[in-house]
Amino acid sequence: MKVIVVGDAGLDVVARHEQAIVHGGDSRAKVRLEGGGAGANTALWLAATGMDTTLLARVGDDAGGRLIRSELEAAGVRCAFAVDSEAATCCVVVLVDGDGQRSMLPDRGANARFRAEDVDPAVLAGAAHLHLSGYVLLDPSSRPGGLAALTIAREAGLTTSVDPQSAALLNDPPGFLDDVRGVDLLLPNTDELVALTGSADPAAARKLLDTVGAVAVTAGPDGASWVDGDGVVSVPAEEAECVDSTGAGDAFDAGVLSARLAGTSTVDALRAGTRLGARAVSRAGAQP
Repeated sequence: MKVIVVGDAGLDVVARHEQAIVHGGDSRAKVRLEGGGAGANTALWLAATGMDTTLLARVGDDAGGRLIRSELEAAGVRCAFAVDSEAATCCVVVLVDGDGQRSMLPDRGANARFRAEDVDPAVLAGAAHLHLSGYVLLDPSSRPGGLAALTIAREAGLTTSVDPQSAALLNDPPGFLDDVRGVDLLLPNTDELVALTGSADPAAARKLLDTVGAVAVTAGPDGASWVDGDGVVSVPAEEAECVDSTGAGDAFDAGVLSARLAGTSTVDALRAGTRLGARAVSRAGAQP
């Protein structure tokens, strides 16, 4: 089954530090270069489940963009990339503390210039589903490209899903829910659910059902819930040592989507999502 992912692709500079960062001074860390970007992360996790996956993104005409394409294609992801001659490939500095929690300093680079013309309807031919990373909608410069992707997908008969991605950006500017109206599945984490509904209770997602078809909420160590017109179904989290939480939500998305597209129940889809999420946090980096 063919799935299209629309979202960022870039490089992550991951710095693991055990002690608090010293402002204006030196803080020892273990630093490594990883592939990243929420779109690329989800695409790779989908490919790891056996899904036929294509990633639509925009990269710079630089070494970073060429490296990303090479790594993704080697892992079985098709790359439908627009190449930008003026902007650099996305790069994110990820600071990971001793508890595995991360803080990010993102530069979306060429991804911020993703545009409607970058969405080729021919790429969607034969696909069953399109998944969109919310970062594309939350940046005014790339929002038209995200809206175009959702529109073209609906017109082509694909089902759709969106991960909001950033609680801090959901209401600045307002209008996110208008952008995702008609989407089949929304995939927020608890913080994003609070930003959208004012409540951390998964049942609060019922307020969103006049906008989207269903909501799958991930709550990290507290598990995940599926909310639709039939009610609320929840599963516990998979046990895992948290080494690095980067990309856990992207992996959860891939688990849920691959299972649902295979025709499983909502419970089994949630379990697939929490299973991949646990795999993601148990290792360094955001990708499988």
